[in-house]
Amino acid sequence: MNCALRFRFVSYNCRVFASNFQVASFSTSGSQLRYKNSYELIVVGGGAGGCATAAKFSSKLGAGKVAIIEPADMHYYQPMFTLIGGGMKTLSNSCKPMSKVLPKKADWIKQRCVAFDPNNNKLSTDDGKELNYKYLVLALGMQLNYEAIPGLLDALRTPGSGAGSNYSPNYVNQTYESLQQFKSGNAIFTFPNTPVKCAGAPQKIMYIAEEYFRKEGKRDKANIIYNTSLPVLFGIKKYADALWKVVEQRNIEVNTRRNLIEVRQGQRQAVFQSLDNPDEIITTEYGMLHVTPPQSAPKELKTCKNLTDANGFVSVDKDTLQHTNYKNVFGIGDCTNSPNAKTAAAVAGQVGVLRRNLWAAMMGKPVTAVYDGYTSCPLVTGYSKCILAEFDYNGQPLETFPMNQAVERRTMFHLKKDIMPDMYWLGLLNGYWEGPGIMRTAMHLGMK
Repeated sequence: MNCALRFRFVSYNCRVFASNFQVASFSTSGSQLRYKNSYELIVVGGGAGGCATAAKFSSKLGAGKVAIIEPADMHYYQPMFTLIGGGMKTLSNSCKPMSKVLPKKADWIKQRCVAFDPNNNKLSTDDGKELNYKYLVLALGMQLNYEAIPGLLDALRTPGSGAGSNYSPNYVNQTYESLQQFKSGNAIFTFPNTPVKCAGAPQKIMYIAEEYFRKEGKRDKANIIYNTSLPVLFGIKKYADALWKVVEQRNIEVNTRRNLIEVRQGQRQAVFQSLDNPDEIITTEYGMLHVTPPQSAPKELKTCKNLTDANGFVSVDKDTLQHTNYKNVFGIGDCTNSPNAKTAAAVAGQVGVLRRNLWAAMMGKPVTAVYDGYTSCPLVTGYSKCILAEFDYNGQPLETFPMNQAVERRTMFHLKKDIMPDMYWLGLLNGYWEGPGIMRTAMHLGMK
């Protein structure tokens, strides 16, 4: 079924479902108000990229010109989940009501987008509403697929199971509980055989756990194992070399090309498959299990093949972030197929490029701003140290500070723990923080 036919089918069914509702609503202050049928710009997704884009363009275009479609009540600063899992922050530190972070000049449509018709500049929401747009920005993030691993949800939902996951607000507290309850045996940390957001997070919690066990006198009873589907410890060689030294010094077992395929909660067993030899199945008992779930493009995007690549990610020009076919459509963040590592820092690096190129498109001018693939991954290696990885599309380090950032440093840990949250809440979400490019140039005296 093509996009237009699917759009009409879904829209019709949503209208039937919503026929008893006469007033659609949005709110950024708790009051219920009407929203319009047509906007200059619609942003789909209220994560970091969506908030920043809506903030920039609602300020430029004025009230009532921009709508942001987002069904969630709460906005989470997800990079903090690593610290929550280690007991350094609480879940309440990581979230704010969505109504407090969305720009006041933008109309918040508190619905889910269920269909797209880019040939006619329309989309449909799950309350049966059809909306028209002149420009569209897709910022839906990535989808977590916990259910793809048999037995995993049972383990995560069972108190005292020893299983946790820092990727969801629903399960991040279980990670710290499993640390506290660990007595002895294998502590296993996984990396799935799918794209992931924040590719460093699966091993950050491992280093935190190792230090926690040492502090609590449990290290001699713990066998720490990192099972990753990747053929390397980390994708950028400079930082991978530094991390190999860390795992060797701390006696951590690393198994590459090994993918979690099942969790047997009752037996406390994790079942892995060798990706190099699929017939080889490894079953390992655990005292603690931290799982990074399989991830994918959001299912909402997969309803329209015209917008996405074969894997369901928004097809964009990796330099301009403009859609490859629809010049009034742009993408930002984890939902696009630009080949950068998916992090909040990458969103910051994209915001300025999107701002300039979308505005140029609106003015009928060529899009010329180029995203270099900048991303950052603060690789927390314990309760007081961090390796600050920064790099570009080509895997080349793109470091902000005039020092070797592949070294574990306390200063970088405090940057991650104490400064970056304010940069996110006050800078990025309001559209002010566009990455450290200017700072990098200044600190390196204009030299690369």
